[in-house]
Amino acid sequence: MSSQEDGFWEGRYQDGDTPWDKGEAAPPLIEYLSRNQITGSVCVPGCGVGYDVRALAAQGAAVIGFDIAPSALAKATSLPTGGDEQYRQIDWFNLPDDFSGHFNYVFEHTCFCAIDPSRRMEYVESCLQALKPGGQLLAIFFMTPDAEEGPPFGTTVEELDSLFSHHFDLIHDEVPTVTYSGREGRERLRLLRKL
Repeated sequence: MSSQEDGFWEGRYQDGDTPWDKGEAAPPLIEYLSRNQITGSVCVPGCGVGYDVRALAAQGAAVIGFDIAPSALAKATSLPTGGDEQYRQIDWFNLPDDFSGHFNYVFEHTCFCAIDPSRRMEYVESCLQALKPGGQLLAIFFMTPDAEEGPPFGTTVEELDSLFSHHFDLIHDEVPTVTYSGREGRERLRLLRKL
């Protein structure tokens, strides 16, 4: 992400203009974790103040939340921890070498829809870089945001298939039945395994 984007997100946090911050972990993640165990090392790009990080850590995973906004990370580290978690100010498009092939899972929620759609293939490449061989991407994709112009930017099943199918096997795909209010039928939960 460019320094201009860095400043954009930091400014939103400093202004308190964060409508994506619902004060709790993503309901589809909580519902998924009630049925499935996520263990090992996990990264959460664009983690914000870390609700999803804490939910994953509470289940026993070792989780690192990445964000480019210092104010988001400052708030994340001020909240009670859920388990083995940490936060790093890192640009998802410029991962440090020590995180290459480091993670069993990437958890996606709100990062993909926040970036300019022209950079989505770079997003996929960062997932590939971060994951160990056979690592998995668990994602909640926001398909149809309210705004005509983003962020957040919407997507389609066809676009997701086009972006990810050459590099990942699709293991699971569902429309979550438990969501934030107003997102009913507008998200897609997918589990993909790195080829």
